[in-house]
Amino acid sequence: MDGATIRRLDVDDVGTMRGMLSMFGEAFKDPAAYRHAQPHDTYLARLLSRKTLVALAAIAEGEVIGGIAAYVLDKFEQVRSEVYIYDLAVAEAQRRRGVATALIAELRGIAADIGAWVIFVQAEYDDDPAIALYEKLGAREDVMHFDITVP
Repeated sequence: MDGATIRRLDVDDVGTMRGMLSMFGEAFKDPAAYRHAQPHDTYLARLLSRKTLVALAAIAEGEVIGGIAAYVLDKFEQVRSEVYIYDLAVAEAQRRRGVATALIAELRGIAADIGAWVIFVQAEYDDDPAIALYEKLGAREDVMHFDITVP
C-alpha cells in the first residue's frame, strides 16, 4: 500500500465520502446505486458525525482508492459491541497491494479501542478474492441471509 494513507472520515469529510461512494460504485459495478442518488451534504455530515458509523478511506494522490463503511452494533445480552463491515472495496487498479488488509487492520484497532468483541462481514459465494481475504483474517461461519421487504 505504498504512498496511501488511511483516514477515518468525520463530519468535515463529506467530499471524501462522496469520493468513496463513487469508488464503491465502480468497484461493485453498480454506479447507479452509489452515485446517482447520493444524499445531500447535511445527511452525509450527520451520518459521519455518528460514532456508530466507521467510514475509513484509503487515499493516494488525493484520490480515494479504497474504503470501508462499518457499523458499530451495541449488544443487549452483554455490555459489548460488534462491528459489521457493510461495504469494503478497493479500486480495481489498486487491488492486490494490501489496501483491503490495511483497511481491516485499521478497523480492528478502532474496534479494540471501543471494546468490540468481534468484526463480522458477509461475502457473496462467487467473490473468491473477498472470501480468500476474510478466511485469512478470521473464522468462516456458514449462515443464511434473508432480505425481508418493508411494505
